[in-house]
Amino acid sequence: MDIRVLEYFLVTAQEENITKAAQRLHLTQPTLSRQLKQLEDELGTILFQRTNHSVLLTNEGILFRRRAQDIVALTEKARSEVAHNKHEWTGIISIGCGELRAVRELAVWINRFQERFPLVKFDLFSGSSEEIQVKMEEGSLDLGLFLMPFYRSQYTSLRMQTEERWGVLLHEEHPLTSQKAIRPGDLIGTKVVTIHIDTPVHAELAKWSGESASKMDFSTNYNVLSNAAVIAREQKGAVICLEPDCSYESMYFLPLEPELKVGSVLAWKEISCSKLTKAFLEFIKE
Repeated sequence: MDIRVLEYFLVTAQEENITKAAQRLHLTQPTLSRQLKQLEDELGTILFQRTNHSVLLTNEGILFRRRAQDIVALTEKARSEVAHNKHEWTGIISIGCGELRAVRELAVWINRFQERFPLVKFDLFSGSSEEIQVKMEEGSLDLGLFLMPFYRSQYTSLRMQTEERWGVLLHEEHPLTSQKAIRPGDLIGTKVVTIHIDTPVHAELAKWSGESASKMDFSTNYNVLSNAAVIAREQKGAVICLEPDCSYESMYFLPLEPELKVGSVLAWKEISCSKLTKAFLEFIKE
C-alpha cells in the first residue's frame, strides 16, 4: 500500500470533492479517481459514496480514515527521525498531556529547545492518563505527562516540580461559593461531575470523601475539564477537578479541605525512544 495514495485518500475525505482534492494535490481528476479506485480494489471495499457533486465516506471509509491517519503520521515521524543531524535536529516529538499546571514547565522546555533547534516541531495530545498510556503503547506518543502515583516498570520517568491541587469548580450562584474550601460532605445534594470511575484518581477522591462519597449525586463522569465545566455550569452544579490554569465563565474554584495535592511525572519508554526524543530529554536534564 502506497503512503502517497493514503495521503490522496485523506485529502479527498477532507475536501469531499474529487475536483477540489485533485487541485489541492496538483493532480488531474481522472488520475486521482483512478488511484482511489485502485485503493478500494486493493482493500476489497468501497470507501466513498459518490454523487454528481461530492464524495462522502462510507462506514468502512470512516474506519479506514482513522488507520490511514495513524499510518501517515507514523511514516512522517519515522522519516524525520532518520533524517536528522545532531547539530541541527529536525522532526516531531509527540507528547501526551493531562490538564495539569505542570504543563507550564513543559512549555518552558519546549520553547527553549525550539529556540536552539527551530526545525523541531511538537505534537501535543490532551487526554486522561489511561488514554495517553494507550497511545504510548501504540507508539504514537513519545512522552507522557502523568499524575502520580505512577507505577509502570517499563517506563522511565522524571518528577515535575509543580504540585497539582484538587478542588471543586462551582457555579457562581451556588451557596458553597461563600466558603473558602470544600470539606467532605459539603457536596451532598449537589449534582457533581467527576473524573471517570474505576481509575486510581477516582479512588483517591473517594478516599478523601469518606462515608459521604456514597451519598453524593455523581451525575456525569468526564476526562476533559472544559466539557465538564460546561455541563456543571448548565446544571448550576460542581466539577471535582484539579485546579485549572485558566478561568471558566460563571464557575468558581475552591480547594479541598483537608488539602489534597498530587505530583506528576514526565514518562517515556527507553526501548522505543527516538534519538530526537533522547536529545530533548538530555536538554531537560541540563
